[in-house]
Order: sequence, then structure tokens, then C-alpha cells
Amino acid sequence: MSDLGAEARRFTRRQQQAVLSTLSQRLEGYPFGSVAPFVLDHSGRPVILISELAEHTRNLRADARCSLIVQPFSPDMQTAGRVTVVGRAAPLDDKTALAPRYLRYHPQAGDYFAMHDFAFWRIEPVRIRYIGGFGRIHWVEPQDYLLPEGPLAEQEAGILAHMNADHPHNLRDYCRHVHGVEPQTVEMVGIDPDGFDVRADGRLLRFDFPAPIADANAARAALVQLARQCRA
Repeated sequence: MSDLGAEARRFTRRQQQAVLSTLSQRLEGYPFGSVAPFVLDHSGRPVILISELAEHTRNLRADARCSLIVQPFSPDMQTAGRVTVVGRAAPLDDKTALAPRYLRYHPQAGDYFAMHDFAFWRIEPVRIRYIGGFGRIHWVEPQDYLLPEGPLAEQEAGILAHMNADHPHNLRDYCRHVHGVEPQTVEMVGIDPDGFDVRADGRLLRFDFPAPIADANAARAALVQLARQCRA
């Protein structure tokens, strides 16, 4: 796995909003862009929740090719970093498997999830365009961007329950040490091989691990090490 692939994946994990471009069926041959909240699965593949009635879903049913551009807001959007995941989208058979993770990041989508015409679609990358800033323009191959699947995805809910119930003081220490904030309320909402996310007073904060982890034991070691850094 290349450093650029890991850098692009870590960049994408810090965002939850994107623009999805599909191939229009109503206006044949034209690209169609739409707003698309998303999460990455543990491997790094984008997952979106979309309605069967939506224009982009109709487009994907006819042609799975699409792209998802991820870019944080900046006063100068041309110089800000961004990632475009070019790939093919497919609906997930099991609507419930990724629902808890998605809804932790997008709790406002709970009403949409309850509707029968909404389903999760996952984008399998074919190539990734990564712009890390001015003059840093790269194409990244999927094998350099994606992580292998591991047990951490199934262990995630247990880790979150443990950290939120038994270690909120550590979560506050992480926020203070890494981001310089003193939150009143904290909740770990997700953990993946690259790091974890904490909602602090309603704001989502990202924490990167020094190197990817594979399971709960490695997660515990990384979290304990960060706690020691905070105390030091």
C-alpha cells in the first residue's frame, strides 16, 4: 500500500458530505450531480443512503459508473485538498448491517432509514484522484487505497459502548490534547483502522492512529498510548 493511498483514504475519512455524479438517463449522456452524505466502511469504500425514487438512483440502476467528490469547504476551493472516488455503485442486500455506523455519523437520517424506499449503496473504487494541495495531484489505484477487511468492523459497537460508558474522561483528554478543546459532552461515534471520531459538544472531531490497526486488541493499545500521551 502506498503512502499516497493511505493519505487519500485518511483525508476522505475526515469528511461526511460529498457530491455524487451519475450518468443521467433523463438527459442521456450528461453527468448529473447531487448532494450525497456518506460514510466510509472500514476498508475505505464510500457508502451512501439513497431513495429508490431519486434521480441518481434511477441513473445508477441503468449504469453503475459514478464518481464521488469529497472536499471540505475552504475560502479558496482550488487550493484545498480533495478526493474523487471513481467507481461502480451497487446496492447492499442487508440494509441493517451498516445502519448503526451510518446513523451515528448522520443521526438526522433516521427518518429516511425507516422508509422502505431508502437503501444503502456502496461504491467500489476503480481509481482515486487525490489532490493534496497546490501542485500535489495524483491518481491512486484501489489496491493502494483500500484496506483488507478485518474483525474490527464487527468489534466496533462493543468498543464504542465501552469507551462511552467507562472512559468519557479519556475522550475529553483526547479532545484537549489533540484539538485544544474542552468539551462538556463527548461520545465516540466510530472507530476504524485509521482512527476514531468523537462528537464533542455536537462537533465531530477526528483522531488518526499513527498506523492502521486491525482488531480490538490493537485498538485498545492505540487508545491507551494516546491516553498516556495526554497525561504526559
